[in-house]
Amino acid sequence: MATNITWHSNLTHKERASLRKQQGVTVWLTGLSASGKSTIACALEQSILNRGLNSYRLDGDNVRFGLNKDLGFSESDRNENIRRISEVAKLFNDSCCVTVTSFISPYKSDRNLARELHEKDNLPFVEVYIDVPIEIAEKRDPKGLYKKAREGIIKEFTGISAPYEAPENPEIHVKNDSISIEQAAEQIIDYLLEKKYIN
Repeated sequence: MATNITWHSNLTHKERASLRKQQGVTVWLTGLSASGKSTIACALEQSILNRGLNSYRLDGDNVRFGLNKDLGFSESDRNENIRRISEVAKLFNDSCCVTVTSFISPYKSDRNLARELHEKDNLPFVEVYIDVPIEIAEKRDPKGLYKKAREGIIKEFTGISAPYEAPENPEIHVKNDSISIEQAAEQIIDYLLEKKYIN
């Protein structure tokens, strides 16, 4: 742990939001692999940008090409993956960006940590459960990961050989086996408008 460090204060979040004419919010998409998180996150980011607002998407696979390329998929590495992303999302949020994250984030404790980090600094955090039955996710399986997990090629695979702890009280529950991507994104947009996180 670093000890010779000092926090340098600058603008408050409220002052920055006033200058940017936009407030930040973190929209945290969680769900099984192949539930549609990344596709919905892309549509959501595009919709927000089309409104003239600043938005950025943090994707589970993309982040592992850079920031988290040193992490594997053990439980401790998954915990650290989400801890880092939580901190990055919080910084983006504080900069008044609508931050869309798309991570399996299978453990409730990790998602609770992400929420607590935001709430400690009075930054809005919206958990979105992208819910599909595992049978549907496995049928979609665009990367062939479920097949490899069933064959034992991939160890520690969420939903097969590693747990997924579904959210109990998400702000938004998207049942993504019966609606279109556009409808899913619109469901999230409607919530953000209702809460006045975006305009």
